[in-house]
Amino acid sequence: MLLLAGTAWADRIIAHAMGETKVPDAPEQIVTLTNETTETALAIGIVPVGATSSWYGNPWYPHLGDRMSSVAEVGTELAVNLEAVAVLEPDLIIGSRKRDEEIYDQLSAIAPTVLIDGIGDWEDNFSFVAGALGKDEEGAEALATYTDRVAALRESLGPRKSENLSVVRFVPGQIYLYQAGSFLGHVLADVGFTRPSPQDEDGLAIAVGTESIPDMDGDKLISLTYDTGDGKGHDLADTVLADPLWAQLDVVQSGNAYHVDDGVWATAGGYFAAHAMLDDLARIYNVDLPPAE
Repeated sequence: MLLLAGTAWADRIIAHAMGETKVPDAPEQIVTLTNETTETALAIGIVPVGATSSWYGNPWYPHLGDRMSSVAEVGTELAVNLEAVAVLEPDLIIGSRKRDEEIYDQLSAIAPTVLIDGIGDWEDNFSFVAGALGKDEEGAEALATYTDRVAALRESLGPRKSENLSVVRFVPGQIYLYQAGSFLGHVLADVGFTRPSPQDEDGLAIAVGTESIPDMDGDKLISLTYDTGDGKGHDLADTVLADPLWAQLDVVQSGNAYHVDDGVWATAGGYFAAHAMLDDLARIYNVDLPPAE
């Protein structure tokens, strides 16, 4: 680490998914290029000057409330508007290798750029981004709040915390079974829930057809739908829920199938989404959970 003693804007060397980058010690003009990194910045008290839009919400997720009211939209995760980024004159850009590897050189020409590596293990990514922003202490405090709420939920659930939870996602043209390596899989594992086979694997998700509906059984069945506004995601969900195999599932017949918000459980993948997941689980199990700070 390179520190310039006595200088308010001492530079630091950050190792990240694309190598090493010299960044300001206390960056002020931050642009975040994934919903996950945006939520990290907000959680540690930094409002980005620019961010890629949420996957729905026009342009921000409802679960973020008014936290993003002053933030400029700089395209989407899949199509970053480089001109919009440059206009904001950022002193640090934070993205992900999965999304931004191909435009990394262009981003770096605008401002120092660091990229997280991988998706799913949001807590590791959170700590990395907090460190890149020079906010390690604030990051640790925020994660402690999440950990405390997980512990409170586990206590409220009692033996039910180890129930088998199945998660199915409806995306236009495809059904997915979500696995343990996904964002939601990590949160469920933190609470203690187990997962049915083949969801109990390290991957993100597996694509299946309606013939795999019998594999969706569990103590609880959680479904979520990604829809771009054309209704195709909802149409697929309606088709599956009308399938006789769905109605025959023990978890459906016992009234233990629930539908949740796709942004919270799948596409946001960040700090506030994790807390919202805990809230959903408390509602599903009808237990008390202290609010997030």
